[in-house]
Amino acid sequence: MNRLDGKVAFLSGAARGIGGATARLMASAGAKVVIGDVLDEPGKKLAKEIGALYVHLDVTQEAAWAAAMDATLKQFGKLDVLVNNAGIFNGKGVEEASLEEWNRLVAVNLTGVVLGTRAALPHLKESGAKSVHGAAIVNLASVAGLVGSQLDPLYSLTKGGVTLFTKSTALEFGRKGYKIRVNSIHPGVIDTDMGQQTFAMRARALGANDPDTLRNASVRLHPIGRLGIADDIAKGIVFLASDDAAFMTGSGLVVDGGFTAQ
Repeated sequence: MNRLDGKVAFLSGAARGIGGATARLMASAGAKVVIGDVLDEPGKKLAKEIGALYVHLDVTQEAAWAAAMDATLKQFGKLDVLVNNAGIFNGKGVEEASLEEWNRLVAVNLTGVVLGTRAALPHLKESGAKSVHGAAIVNLASVAGLVGSQLDPLYSLTKGGVTLFTKSTALEFGRKGYKIRVNSIHPGVIDTDMGQQTFAMRARALGANDPDTLRNASVRLHPIGRLGIADDIAKGIVFLASDDAAFMTGSGLVVDGGFTAQ
């Protein structure tokens, strides 16, 4: 189950957090892994630990994606899996966020996904055509891309875009006969560096100075009784990338501790 033997996987934003946990799990599942990130020191360290290739990648730059794909093909000769994981959190409302902050949010969370998909597409088409179950793209969305957010409407907008881009590209690639499955994963609140950043930003937005209060309130919103951890999401990503998910495309895998069941 969930083995990735012989597959080459590229993950953006994978130096730490969910991406880092996924890179580790994919390597242990038999994949040859490429980590792309702007965080060079932790990215190189992780790559060395798990026997992966690290490339510097600013997901907002088309040339950077082209160079990353070139490095992947040079090292491993093909690409079977793309994980569009890189993302940032803003935590500001419609009135508070500057245009510059909005543009940055869009550049990473939306444009980065589009550029990654475009750059990987010819290589995924080639490997997919040679595989029984095809190639795979997994996009990191969020529960904020499924339901509204009182405190993070701009972030929610970008993740809603990822949700529908996933469904639309799955349909487009199917119509064109590409053997590429495209699915998204929707985490609840995850206890990572980004999760802690979320609590701090939300506390400031509410005029408070106690992120722990926000953290505890978030725990109560998850019926399962805890926040998620990076490995919870990594396991879902590995499943979607593997042949175990061979009949899934255009789907959203919700891993949220019951958050959106309410």
